[in-house]
Amino acid sequence: MHIRFIGSGDAFGSGGRFHTCIHVATAATDMLVDLGASAFHGLKASGLDLNRIGAILLTHFHGDHFGGLPYFILDAHYVSNRKAPLLIAGPPGVEAAVLRLLEACYPGFMAAPRVYEIRFVEIAAAEPTAIAGATVTARPVKHDPNLACCYGYRIAADGVTFVYSGDTTWTDTLIPLAQGADLFAVECYTRARPMAVHMDYATLAAKLPEIGARRVVLTHMSRDMLDHPEDIRHEMAHDGLTIEIGTALP
Repeated sequence: MHIRFIGSGDAFGSGGRFHTCIHVATAATDMLVDLGASAFHGLKASGLDLNRIGAILLTHFHGDHFGGLPYFILDAHYVSNRKAPLLIAGPPGVEAAVLRLLEACYPGFMAAPRVYEIRFVEIAAAEPTAIAGATVTARPVKHDPNLACCYGYRIAADGVTFVYSGDTTWTDTLIPLAQGADLFAVECYTRARPMAVHMDYATLAAKLPEIGARRVVLTHMSRDMLDHPEDIRHEMAHDGLTIEIGTALP
């Protein structure tokens, strides 16, 4: 499994980083975990073949996590000449949320004929779901009370496991979600200031031994984190960071 952080930034682009987007390549296919508004620019600059991306997995419906979808979908139609179906999966309500976003950005586009099919899948919490050749298990996390559901994901494929927390403050559901993962990418917004909707490093560092992930990478960091790397004992993501888990893909 090959992991590439296309975007590792927070909502405000702290440190000049793109919004959240993680490219996951397995032996079966490629997928994206989230596609924030500015992350599409990073995706285009990455040199990846966008037509190889079989699925986009959304953690929640904030612009810095799914606001880049309209550009991906229009690019697939007008530029990349996509033929294969595109699967968009996420929490309950994913289809309605995506269609509202597309209609707001490009009215009428989804009603017009397209050369490729878009399919939607709602993922139920704690029920393993087959997505693009991988087994995806979602757990609710604690982020925005104005959203009905926000997820973290455990993605298993090729004999290894990648976990992404999504946006969340500490919640005990992160323990079964990330237990023993080969790679745990976790949002970490502040160093020591507790927040109701985002993670602080002091709390996370104290809890990580209970999770026992083999490798931990922090992402979605504010300037408070980025400006003080000397206070951080764990690996910090950056745009373009690539990590190979298990056997390298051909």
